[in-house]
Amino acid sequence: MEATAGGVVYRKTNNQVEILFIFDRFDHISLPKGHLEGNETPKEAALREIEEETGIRGTIMGDCLGVVRFPFKRDGHVLEKEVTYYLVEAAAGTAAPQMEEIRGLQWFGVEEALRMQRERGYANNDRIVALALARLAEIGNRL
Repeated sequence: MEATAGGVVYRKTNNQVEILFIFDRFDHISLPKGHLEGNETPKEAALREIEEETGIRGTIMGDCLGVVRFPFKRDGHVLEKEVTYYLVEAAAGTAAPQMEEIRGLQWFGVEEALRMQRERGYANNDRIVALALARLAEIGNRL
């Protein structure tokens, strides 16, 4: 099992919430994520990987959103990857894709983010994006 961590990154601009998606090398949209290094916790890895892939430094908001597991091939072998996702508020930095890893990135409003996830995202991230948006609605209702 390959352990990775990432996040649903959001920001609030002009009273509108926006979600950051990356465009991967397979022309899908996805969420920033990556491998745990050394003795990192999933939270530490998620924040580091988000910053490395997107240029955005963030703050984790609450507990884990969920874990996604899926098979992938490496060197002719089928392995399993496990991704722990968090809701991450963008705190600083300028969005700039790590071009060695991804093709690009873009901020989307909530409705557009849902549409993009349905049309160009990976199905195993549907639940994670929905949970992130539900948590954002909760946060918004408390403010």
